[in-house]
Amino acid sequence: MFSNFFRQQNQKRLKNQKFAFLFEMPPEDEVVVLDTETTGLNPKKDDIISIGAIKIKGNKIITSEKFEVFIKPKKDISEDSIKIHQIRNIDIQNGIEVKDAIEQFLEFIGPRTLVGYYLEFDIGMINKYLKPHLGIKLPNKQIEISGIYHDKKIKLIPDGVIDLRFNTIMETLGLPIFGKHDAINDAIMTAMMYVKLKNITKL
Repeated sequence: MFSNFFRQQNQKRLKNQKFAFLFEMPPEDEVVVLDTETTGLNPKKDDIISIGAIKIKGNKIITSEKFEVFIKPKKDISEDSIKIHQIRNIDIQNGIEVKDAIEQFLEFIGPRTLVGYYLEFDIGMINKYLKPHLGIKLPNKQIEISGIYHDKKIKLIPDGVIDLRFNTIMETLGLPIFGKHDAINDAIMTAMMYVKLKNITKL
């Protein structure tokens, strides 16, 4: 009941009805896997520099329907962030404006459920720009990969500590790890995790 109330309030704040499709019923058995790369890890101070996303229909990762965009940030990328995603300041000097990137992203995802690894951070970064631009927060349902993994793993070791690191989950699931940790590669790897976890009962 409360979720419907907050959703309705969110929809009332939408500044541009062009994006009313975000509040429609999502396509059946379709999700979008999302990842962002940023200038740092503080949503209040840092900026998005890249968004990667890919669609899944049923159990099929649709590699022909992927989204990747680079954004010119307001501040330089930190050295620590460059070590993670290997995106340098020179690599995004021709990036597009964040407003345009967010609008393109919304067109891509539609009302579909969003899936991600530590998705709360990615959603928080997108909402940072979305709320002042369109007056809303992303209304899409969200699925956290590490939560699915944890719930399946805890059945085997109920009193143990579960390693939720990205590479650990990939290795446990027997999935290949791509060399470059950028937004689109991480989105594809997370999509592989989702499909695998969706179809197994135990680890």
